[in-house]
Amino acid sequence: MVPTAERERAGGEKAVLVGVQLPGTSDEEMAESLEELEALARTAGAEPEATVTQKLDAYNPATVLGRGKVEDVNRATRASQADLVIFDNELTVTQQDRLSDALDARVVDRTALILDIFALHAHTGEGKTQVELAQLSYLLPRIRGRGVELSRLGGGIGTRGPGETKLEVDRRRIRRRMHKLEGDLSQMVAVRATQRKRRERAGLPGVCLVGYTNSGKSTLLNRLTGAGVVVEDQLFSTLDSTSRRLDMADGPSIVISDTVGFIRKLPHELVAAFRSTLEVVMDADLLVHVIDASRRETLQDRVRSVEEVLRDLGAEGISRINALNKTDLVERGELDRLLRVYEGSVTISAAGGAGIGSLLLAIGESLAATVLTLRVPAGRGEVLSRLYRDGAVLRTELDGETMMVTVRLPGDAKERYREFMGDGAKTTH
Repeated sequence: MVPTAERERAGGEKAVLVGVQLPGTSDEEMAESLEELEALARTAGAEPEATVTQKLDAYNPATVLGRGKVEDVNRATRASQADLVIFDNELTVTQQDRLSDALDARVVDRTALILDIFALHAHTGEGKTQVELAQLSYLLPRIRGRGVELSRLGGGIGTRGPGETKLEVDRRRIRRRMHKLEGDLSQMVAVRATQRKRRERAGLPGVCLVGYTNSGKSTLLNRLTGAGVVVEDQLFSTLDSTSRRLDMADGPSIVISDTVGFIRKLPHELVAAFRSTLEVVMDADLLVHVIDASRRETLQDRVRSVEEVLRDLGAEGISRINALNKTDLVERGELDRLLRVYEGSVTISAAGGAGIGSLLLAIGESLAATVLTLRVPAGRGEVLSRLYRDGAVLRTELDGETMMVTVRLPGDAKERYREFMGDGAKTTH
């Protein structure tokens, strides 16, 4: 265990930020990525003192940067008395080793930085388990030798596990620990599956808020349900999914969930480790994509990043509503342009409450479209079994040789039952 005082000393590390602009990356995208890296560094407790950038056709396989630029980083490190150099890209094991030898400060990359922030913000048992598993998956190939403390890591950003722990750095113990964590997660997934089945049996549709980190999802959940979720102007302030029941004025009650925000270059280790938490996305009947409309220069890039993560999760087929948030900070002309680009979006201000009624109406209409009444031949029991597995069966009624099944199905499952939609099958509104 690392004493709290030591963790507090680890915060406030002076840092030099390093970014490489590759072909196809605009100056605006580069500036946004570095601005985001600075915000990530501050969230982790670092104090960015200087930024070094270089335009390259490709990363140097040994040191990312050219030799002269590595010296520039060293000079910036000495001038600012920085303890830490943070690279905006993920470093290979070779690059990490070479840079650690060449620079007069500890070296971490964007992935290690994000993992560190997740470690600081994980509060539930499941969240801590997922974060530690992701950190160890990242750390394992970066350990030199076996049973040797990584002296160059020392303490601070990149070495902190969830809570007050320090990450294990022995290969054999790491593998044993990862095996145990995977077993723990499997048990948690089983519990979550039981909770999901209970919700489905109750006929409660699930709505999940998704979006880029700090887009206002937690504020929106609080606005809709009074959930009391901590809201901070900080990246990744929400890690553990939060679900609350919401009684709709003109429709059924629903379960609405908030989950971890997405970000560009989201580490693969995190997507894999957080799959159980992100199941709330994959199991939803409807996704509400909360978009920060005030980020004009980078809005499209952020939307693209969210869509990429949804594709990675296999959730791209789920019905979706775009909610343009923070519209109180957007000029009318720009808002009209966004509504043309993202046709059918709902405009809201989660903080001020504007547009919430319209959003609830859109949610109700979208959920109504997911409820179908299907005509299934009485002898096709396997179809009924599949319907129970794929959706929430709300009602069954025998009509002669036909079973009338009212079921709520996610959008990506509807096509599998198209043959049962004709001759009286209908969508319930």
